[in-house]
Amino acid sequence: MRVDELDIDGRIATLIKNMGISELHPPQADALEHVLQGRSTVLATPTASGKSLVAYIGVLKKVLEGKRALYIVPLRALASEKYDELKAFESLGIKVGKTVGDFDAPDPDLGKLDIIVATSERADSLLRHKSDWMYEIGVAVADEIHLINDPSRGPTMEITLVRLRDLNPEIQFIALSATIRNSIEIAEWLQARHVRSDWRPVALKEGVLFGDTVYFTDSTKKEIAKQPDELTALACDTVSEGGQILFFVNTRKSSESVAERISHTLKKSVLSEEETERLNELAGRLDMSEEESTSTGARLAKCVRGGTAFHNAGLTDRQRKLIERSFRDRMLKCIVATPTLAAGINLPARRVVVRDTTRFDANYGNVPIPVMEIKQMCGRAGRPQFDPYGEAVLLAKSRGAKTRLMEEYLLGEPESITSKLGAEPALRSHILAAIATGYAGDRKELMAFIDKSFFAHQTDVWTIEGMIENVLAFLEENGLITSDGAGFGATLFGKRTSDLYIDPLSAVMMKQAVDSSEFVGADEMSLLHVCCSTPDVYQLFLRKSDLDWVPALAEERKAKSLLKVPDESSEEYTDYLSALKTASLLKQWMDEVPENDIAEFFGVGPGDIRNRVDSAEWMLYSLRELARLFGSPLTGMLNPLVMRVRYGIREELLPLASMRNIGRKRARTLFDAGFTGPGKILEADFRELDSLPGIGPVIAASLKDQARKDSG
Repeated sequence: MRVDELDIDGRIATLIKNMGISELHPPQADALEHVLQGRSTVLATPTASGKSLVAYIGVLKKVLEGKRALYIVPLRALASEKYDELKAFESLGIKVGKTVGDFDAPDPDLGKLDIIVATSERADSLLRHKSDWMYEIGVAVADEIHLINDPSRGPTMEITLVRLRDLNPEIQFIALSATIRNSIEIAEWLQARHVRSDWRPVALKEGVLFGDTVYFTDSTKKEIAKQPDELTALACDTVSEGGQILFFVNTRKSSESVAERISHTLKKSVLSEEETERLNELAGRLDMSEEESTSTGARLAKCVRGGTAFHNAGLTDRQRKLIERSFRDRMLKCIVATPTLAAGINLPARRVVVRDTTRFDANYGNVPIPVMEIKQMCGRAGRPQFDPYGEAVLLAKSRGAKTRLMEEYLLGEPESITSKLGAEPALRSHILAAIATGYAGDRKELMAFIDKSFFAHQTDVWTIEGMIENVLAFLEENGLITSDGAGFGATLFGKRTSDLYIDPLSAVMMKQAVDSSEFVGADEMSLLHVCCSTPDVYQLFLRKSDLDWVPALAEERKAKSLLKVPDESSEEYTDYLSALKTASLLKQWMDEVPENDIAEFFGVGPGDIRNRVDSAEWMLYSLRELARLFGSPLTGMLNPLVMRVRYGIREELLPLASMRNIGRKRARTLFDAGFTGPGKILEADFRELDSLPGIGPVIAASLKDQARKDSG
């Protein structure tokens, strides 16, 4: 089907054709037959088969008919990608926006937008605040809906879709899924049409490398020229033929060491002089992208000079985005990534290599990676308009492993996905939210609410009735809800907890800390430790070397702890120490210890520091809000602490750090030079500011302008 043949506004068709798309793929045409009639639709097709275009066309049609659209994604990075792509349609006279953070605000300005791109957590938060504009949503896109299977993100996406239908019974759902065994079950739950296809715009050859040969599932073979190791051999083979390659490995350490090894060989024997020159310039931009230099950044820049990058959670958002953009622009030839990159980010390559089909689980050791995830990685192979085909390659160390990988992964069916709403932490949060927002006023209404979930579609709700009763008892015993036998309602404490979008267990721990502070003199470290002890903060693991100092610090701080100190032989004590280690990282950050020193001492990357900073800032904010609710004097102490964690500064820098383009390093430079706030900057001679390290004329002019506005 041609784009011109679609029953859509001609302006939409023109914009799509301007993107170089004049014909639709068969599954796109099949899905749009339903979508353009306003029917809910589940589209289950392989990675890179054009699912997003179907969603965009459906969204634009509804918006031009006067409805609002919500585009729900599982990841922040994916939100940025979809936002950028949908912005291209603003010439139609529509407004596109993105919202991914600040869970404690309804954000009325979103009501001025026609299309809102949001993470599922942010969408759930907006529903809890009952933002008026959400009643006007005519279409909701659930991108990567198969991630309902994910224990951390899945329940939120599931409940968000239930609530959206409650708010807008006539809503149209457009759900996009990878090819999974039971996608029709999702369609039945959403009362949607089901379109499934294995069609791909670029043919995919899948095989296993054993020795120097790739054995493909279509019985063909390919010899790979020898190199120092098999991964380098695959990289050189791909790049020398003008292609790009993506490697997936199961640990961060491997992603960095493999990237270094490949980079060295590509630079020496494959890349041209012109390519090397461009890559040197890119490496320089990577060096300049962060205010503070770190060894991780230097290591990354060195790899980039050889056309290769590693991609893992230790990198900052800026670094990751620059790598992804450079790979899309075909400047970078190779990325070695941990599997997080496979979850939805649009980065196709001619060849994808999955080195590891197992990963470490703290409870079970090395466990097999699900077929669905391996298929997601393999699906990145083949760039439309660049490659005649894509190749996905798994690695085998023996003939037996070669046969197993072929049968289980390449020729095997992806698993069925299952709801994870039945887990107690998920129920705890979503049951409180249902009560606090008025969705459920008694047990009958609560069971009716849960009965609309995908969990209930797959399983009888009575199987978790006991768990639901336990959750209700927990909420009532801890003062989050009240019950009179006939029904229940949220207390102020429960309502505030739900609005703050934190785990009720986190709120209970914070209330205990607020109560304890009346008897124990709280300090910065004890407040940080409380926040890092909550289930909402991902704690740092204890390494062997940490056993030299963390237990000693715990003993030293025992009298200042706002939480009960567990028995030293218990598992809870290990968690207590991990939280203390994480709090120590944040304390160093607030005390302006250089970022690289923090990274080296704690064995983390700059991205890990920022992730903990973001989580801790939100938990400190939540602790402050609960302290305010209970009238605790801790509120005054927490006010500056929230901002200090955000910027990584001592308190005297607060007036400077909040200025645009001024991070912790520049703020300290200004302060030490006597420019202690906007007033001093306004009085300063421009040349004095300009000459300071890391400032320069552009930032100096910006500072002057901001100071003028601040004084006016």
